[in-house]
Amino acid sequence: MRALQSVTPGGPETLLVHEVDEPVPAAGQVAVEVHACGVNFPDVLVIEDRYQLRPTRPFSPGSELSGVVRAVGPGVVAPVVGQRVSASLPFGAMAEVVVVSADRCTVIPDAMPFDEAAAFQVTYGTVYYALVGRAGIGAGETLLVLGAGGGIGLAAVELGKALGARVVAAASSQEKLDAALARGADSGVLYDRDLSDAARARAFTQALKDACGEDGADIILDPVGGAYAEPAFRSIAWEGRYLVVGFAAGIPSIPLNLVLLKNAQITGVFWGAWMARDPLAGAQDMRDLMALHAEGCIRPLVSERYPLERGGEAIARLASRGASGKIVVEIVSSENRTND
Repeated sequence: MRALQSVTPGGPETLLVHEVDEPVPAAGQVAVEVHACGVNFPDVLVIEDRYQLRPTRPFSPGSELSGVVRAVGPGVVAPVVGQRVSASLPFGAMAEVVVVSADRCTVIPDAMPFDEAAAFQVTYGTVYYALVGRAGIGAGETLLVLGAGGGIGLAAVELGKALGARVVAAASSQEKLDAALARGADSGVLYDRDLSDAARARAFTQALKDACGEDGADIILDPVGGAYAEPAFRSIAWEGRYLVVGFAAGIPSIPLNLVLLKNAQITGVFWGAWMARDPLAGAQDMRDLMALHAEGCIRPLVSERYPLERGGEAIARLASRGASGKIVVEIVSSENRTND
């Protein structure tokens, strides 16, 4: 079978497709014939050895997938061979067949396309855990979403609305902002991509305060970090919750006196580690999310698709921060390739 692999540390251009042995599921595992793999920011970091997890090489990037169960290991009752599933794993999804723990799989409905399913579990799972599990979001609260045009950001807009919040979207381009508004954001802020100047940072804070209202944002969801974090935090409400989801623009520094003055919380959101520690709770979250999808409340926006041999380009595209919605790598199994 084919797999896109990282053999040496480096950027997306170092990734190569290799022929490798097909993995066999052990106890508690299933083998999934992968149809699609969602691309996420950790894929950018892990191949450069800049992520908190450093897998032994060679390895394949990719932490979420959709496909069909091909085989099951000893002790697995569900899912069963032939079922359509989505799944999450630390890495390894950019391959034609992947072994994953059965408890990390979610059966998907026949009507759900594979590309959407591959763009669902990590983004919506992360945001649902952030808003419900970490922030305890309540109806009527104001949610500010940074990076609102990306995969995490659009999921936050949709879930915030589904959970009864007033959602303010902040994005770096009109195209991304329009995508967030189309997904239900109540208002939007278009910000400068260069906030290195103090005056621009102050202008960003003021724009967020104007959009959020006099009391500020009850919850701020931040997958961006960098120079955007402190100006955004300055718009937080009294006893607001600041959710640290990722660092697409770099790791920020927020003066702790601001936290004290607002009686606020800065809360980490490490969904993957939480899923590993409490898979039963994670599975319940996925059932809740699938119910919201069935009701039409949430639906991933897949904006770009790449074949496996161009998976490196897909990761580079994500790293450029130019894409709206989710990028997906579509993978055709070796069996289907032989029959073409």
